[in-house]
Amino acid sequence: MANDREILREIWEGKIPVHFKLSPDETDVEPEEYFLLIPRLSYFPLVTDKVRKHFLRFVSNELQDGEMWMDSNGTPLKWHFPIGVLYDLLVGTDGTLPWHVTVHFSKFPDDILIRCPNKEIVEAHFMSSLKEADVLKHRGQVVSAMQKKDHNQLWLGLVNDKFDQFWAVNRRLMEPIPDQDGFKHIPVRCYAEDGTYQQKLVAPSTASGQKRLLQDLLDDFSTPVRKAGK
Repeated sequence: MANDREILREIWEGKIPVHFKLSPDETDVEPEEYFLLIPRLSYFPLVTDKVRKHFLRFVSNELQDGEMWMDSNGTPLKWHFPIGVLYDLLVGTDGTLPWHVTVHFSKFPDDILIRCPNKEIVEAHFMSSLKEADVLKHRGQVVSAMQKKDHNQLWLGLVNDKFDQFWAVNRRLMEPIPDQDGFKHIPVRCYAEDGTYQQKLVAPSTASGQKRLLQDLLDDFSTPVRKAGK
């Protein structure tokens, strides 16, 4: 992992410029727009406190306690997806920057989004995903051996966008444990353009002992139609 440290830092430091605007349905005035440079690896509820505070000045008292949600070109943004995943799914390489996002405080789309009243919900989701990944890689042995302070350091590193703080703990999850030659499985999700995703048990090596490549993963997750069109 030491040899990859600079690559890991480059990935960590990836950010997206976002242009937030309040939905016209939420106000009778024309509020100032808001711009932020936000980390691809974070989640919207962790980086939008200032956005909420800014736009609450322009909505009625009846909406002050409404849960804030956002959409991109009419598509509600799922807060439990990393920001970079949402951008790649909804905008992709052909989009222009900044990313235009519309903010709402009413008409929450319960049929599409999960409610997120506080950051503790995000933390629970993040730690659950972390434990799931560790079960696949290390049979859950690394996370189960962590202390509460390790969990806190990992979480606060993500919340505060602190690479060294986060990776001081996360490196344990990215290395084989002593009685394993490598990971048991590779935790991976393959997202489709409609926002759904697939998960499969993916071994790090092929049946012949060769290390699996990214193309091998893409082939595994491709539908028969997509494979026929290769």
